[in-house]
Amino acid sequence: MGRYTGALCRLCRTEGTKLFLKGKRCLTDKCGLERRSYPPGTRGKRVAYKKSNYKIQLREKQKVKRFYGVGEKQFRNFFYKAAQKKGITGDNLLQILELRLDNILYRMNFAASRAHARQLIRHGHINVNKRKVSIPSYQLRVEDEITFKEKSLQNEHIKAMLEDVNGLVEVPEWLIVNPETHVGKVNSIPTRDDVSIPVEEHLIVELYSK
Repeated sequence: MGRYTGALCRLCRTEGTKLFLKGKRCLTDKCGLERRSYPPGTRGKRVAYKKSNYKIQLREKQKVKRFYGVGEKQFRNFFYKAAQKKGITGDNLLQILELRLDNILYRMNFAASRAHARQLIRHGHINVNKRKVSIPSYQLRVEDEITFKEKSLQNEHIKAMLEDVNGLVEVPEWLIVNPETHVGKVNSIPTRDDVSIPVEEHLIVELYSK
């Protein structure tokens, strides 16, 4: 299945929670979920019916996939990687997703959304430890430093964007950010409490464990 190209607000309405796919708009009364809190489609306003265990598990997986902007194959690979690590598989999975470069760029207020962060990374605007990284799924580690290329900071569009997104989201404690120099650093490994999306990760583990 290819990349989703439909209306982003439909995804939030389908999952019944804000996925913050449209940046600043998601924080205003123009948010699609705020205006229409029911699911999309002709059945959206109908009385809720009982969901099977499989559907509940599937919706949790889809919600997390869409929140982080990850495809099915990549998400499955992340799950297998999490299962091989020591500790709780669900916590390991969320930790891997949080440590993606595109997610960290967004959480540092260096991009309007995770999709925008992926665009900046692929276009070569981002350095990790003073080396260009063009892979959005790049896994960061403690002490890694994230910066913009010097030339990119002179770009009028990027300068305007950084001013616009400054303070857009609350920077978590496991990240250190200097908003004046636009330099960020991974201070520690994120914990389960640092995940901002409401998710029952054990349902995803149950789904893939069948």
